[in-house]
Amino acid sequence: MKSFDVAIIGSGPSGASAAFELAKNGISAVIIEKEILPRYKTCGGGLVFRGRKNMPFDVSSVVEKEFYEVDTYFANTPLKFTTQRDQPIVSMIMRDAFDNLIVEKAKEKGVVLLQNHKVLDISFGDIQTIHTSEGDVQAKFIIAGDGALSPVSKIAGWQETRTIIPALEYEVEVSAADFERLSKNVRFDVDVIPLGYGWCFPKKNHLSIGVGAFVKSKQKIDLKKIYADYLKILGINEIISEEAHGFVIPVSPRTDTFVQKNVFLIGDSAGFADPITAEGISNSILSGVLAAQSIAESNLDSVRAAQLYQEKLENSLLPEIRTGVVLAKFFYEKKTLRNLFLKKYGQVLANAMTEVFMGERTYPKDYKASIRRKLKEIVF
Repeated sequence: MKSFDVAIIGSGPSGASAAFELAKNGISAVIIEKEILPRYKTCGGGLVFRGRKNMPFDVSSVVEKEFYEVDTYFANTPLKFTTQRDQPIVSMIMRDAFDNLIVEKAKEKGVVLLQNHKVLDISFGDIQTIHTSEGDVQAKFIIAGDGALSPVSKIAGWQETRTIIPALEYEVEVSAADFERLSKNVRFDVDVIPLGYGWCFPKKNHLSIGVGAFVKSKQKIDLKKIYADYLKILGINEIISEEAHGFVIPVSPRTDTFVQKNVFLIGDSAGFADPITAEGISNSILSGVLAAQSIAESNLDSVRAAQLYQEKLENSLLPEIRTGVVLAKFFYEKKTLRNLFLKKYGQVLANAMTEVFMGERTYPKDYKASIRRKLKEIVF
C-alpha cells in the first residue's frame, strides 16, 4: 500500500498548489485525481492579477490573453465604468492547461500523481486510509481540494453551511467580426440576471460567455433563457459553435470548521470564492498554500496544524470573504440604493474593485459606516 505524509484530493489550483508547497518543504505528498490529466474543467477562466503574481513560478505559457482594461455595465441604466492598469487585470486561461501546469511543477518537486483514482471512502484514524477505485492509499493528513461538491467533506462528516449558487458558462465560437469586436476587453454586465451578472471573457480563438446568480434566490431562474437574452445584449446573432457547462459556486465560507479528522478543506470545498464576483482561483491557490504551510510548520502535529490553519485563515482570507458576503447582499439585492450610490461614486467603486483584483487592497472593514455616510451625502 502506498503511504505518504499528506494526500491531496483533487488536482485543481488549490490542491496542486498545496502539493507544490508541501514538496517544497520536504513533506511527502500525493495528488489523488479521479480523471486523467489534462482534463476540461468548467470555469470562466479569468485569473486575476493578485492570483497570478502570487504564483511561485511563471504561468505565461498557459495564458491565452491578457487584459489591461475591464468594462462593467449595469443593465437598463446608462451606467458603465472602465478601469485600466499597467499590468494585466485579468489573464485568460483554460483550466485543463493551467491546472496541469501546476501539477507538473509539483511533480518536479517530488509529488506523486495518482490519476484515474476515484475516492470511494475513507477509514479515519491516526493514519487515514483512502479507499479509491484503484486501491488504497494511506496518509496522516488529507487536504480536500475536490471542488464545490466535495465528496470528501461529506465522507468526513461536514454538514452543508455554504451558500451555493448556480451558473451557466458556454465556450462560444462566433463570427470573425463579432470576435474582433468583443475580444478587446473583459466585460461584465450586472443585472442581466436577477441577483447576478453576465460575463464575456475573450479567449485565444473563442469567447467564454456566462451568467450566474450570485446571491441565493427563492425564485427558480431559467439560466438558458437568460444566456440567450444576454447574447442579444452582446450583439451576437451568429453562433458557429457553442458548448454549455452548468456548474455551482460556493460564495460563502463554511460556518463550523475547516479541519476535522485531519481533513483540511481548501478552495471551493471550504467556500472561499469571492462572494461579490465569484472569482475563485486566487483564493483557492492561497488556501492550498496556507493549509500546506500549516502542516509543514506544525512538524506534522495534527492539533497544531489545525490551529495554524485557522489562524492563517483568520489573518488573511476570512475577514475579506465575510465582508464580501455582506457587501454582495447590498450590491445585488438593493439595486435602487446601489445605483444611486454608483451615479456618484461608481468610478471610485470600480477602481477599488480593480485594486482588489490586483491584490492592492482588500474589502474595507468599516464598510457599513462608509456606505451610510456616502448615502447620506447623496440623499441630503
